Amino acid sequence: MTTAGATRHEVLAGVFTVRTDEQGFSSLHTLVWQRAQAPDAGRWALPGGPLLPDETAEQSILRHLAEKVDLAEVAHLEQVATFSDPGRLPGGRTVATGFVGLVPYGVDPALPDDTAWLSVDHLPTMAFDHGRIIDRAHDRLRGKLSYTNIAFGLAPAEFTIAELSRIYFAVLGHHVDPTNLQRILTRRGMLERTGGNAAPGRGGGRPGAQYRFATRELRVTDPFAAFRPPDS
Repeated sequence: MTTAGATRHEVLAGVFTVRTDEQGFSSLHTLVWQRAQAPDAGRWALPGGPLLPDETAEQSILRHLAEKVDLAEVAHLEQVATFSDPGRLPGGRTVATGFVGLVPYGVDPALPDDTAWLSVDHLPTMAFDHGRIIDRAHDRLRGKLSYTNIAFGLAPAEFTIAELSRIYFAVLGHHVDPTNLQRILTRRGMLERTGGNAAPGRGGGRPGAQYRFATRELRVTDPFAAFRPPDS
């Protein structure tokens, strides 16, 4: 039981994946659930919950994701920031440790009725400060795309360069030339050919070569790199 005046501690995760709509447009989505009770009843919130005394913050968020949304396949998870505004939640002070989590393209876990993937570009007003936490997690992901291999957490096991460039577009919000992307990641030793080719598309044409990330663990590949919009 929490004593009067004690600070509570919770963990929350901005879990991202890339999804493609019926028109073939790829966009970044985040996992959210809809609150049924006050305060902020009806608003969408991030997955997470209380940090227990016998677990680390990372153990806690993995437990909440597995228990509440049956999400066991998180390809990458890291802390983003601590959110400690005394008034961020009603009813006493609650400090939150925020995480960014990544789920590979094509992974589609079963979700409860109150849980959904929502486009980051079209989020409604979120519960409490959860919109700010999503923004911070998205900023972290956007920044790391330039100087690490973090895209492995969003990419399927095998992919074409065109498919990978769409993942970069979904996160960055601007076009990334596939040829340049292949050149950059190959030069950094982050891509390798699988030896296979993708299935031909509806329009026919030469099937694209398939690639995979050389490692599916986070690596800093160029600390000074930045993927900028084409007109910058």
